[in-house]
Amino acid sequence: MANITHGHAHAAVEAKRELIEKDIRERAYVPELLKGLAITTRHFLRNLFGERDPNPEVLDRQGLSTVTTVQYPEEKIPYPPGYRGLHRLVPREDGQPRCVACYMCATICPAQCIYIEAAEYDPADTAAESRVIEKYPKQFVIDELRCIVCGLCVDACPKDAIRMDTYTHTPSEYSRQGFVYDIPRLLVGPAVTHPSDPWFKRGSSTEPDHQPMEKHTRIGEGLVALKLPHNTVEVDTSKPVAVTKFIK
Repeated sequence: MANITHGHAHAAVEAKRELIEKDIRERAYVPELLKGLAITTRHFLRNLFGERDPNPEVLDRQGLSTVTTVQYPEEKIPYPPGYRGLHRLVPREDGQPRCVACYMCATICPAQCIYIEAAEYDPADTAAESRVIEKYPKQFVIDELRCIVCGLCVDACPKDAIRMDTYTHTPSEYSRQGFVYDIPRLLVGPAVTHPSDPWFKRGSSTEPDHQPMEKHTRIGEGLVALKLPHNTVEVDTSKPVAVTKFIK
């Protein structure tokens, strides 16, 4: 028992002595400074003369050099598959945007970065698109600095008029106005046409072979009968309707 106690006391004395010596070296400052400079110099020379692996996957790089900085623009990290890129307004075959100025994309945008000003087609215009489309965007502006690239505008558009399929990132600009995209800058890419587009349906046209993606009223055939569900539900309006209050 005495030997065990003596051994613990000796170990405690040795540990205290090492702590005092280490504390003296740290308070001297110069040895620790030289140690830090040696580590920095070793990494500097290794990264300066070592072979650098340009693998875009930084964590998978091999080689002597440990530099992980991407040398942009010579090296670019590929975007993930979920990234779709900048917006674009989809044109029709005649070069006009498919947008009908319904404001659905501007309404659903959580960043409020889309501004639309609608205008109406001239009733005297005999173009097929003008006869079946009421409005068109006089102004369509997207502030790319405010955009959070959520894609909700693409999902909300009922006419496939806006897409995010460019797979390009917002380029750098010298002013904030350069990030505000208008119709001439957004209206790019190939024209898109769907068989269910309303300007393909006329009063003398026959029923298409395919199932239309969306229902439209044909010109010259009068009103379309409203189809009501068979199982109608009668609502009792003699009593007050209960209102649910939501407490924030």
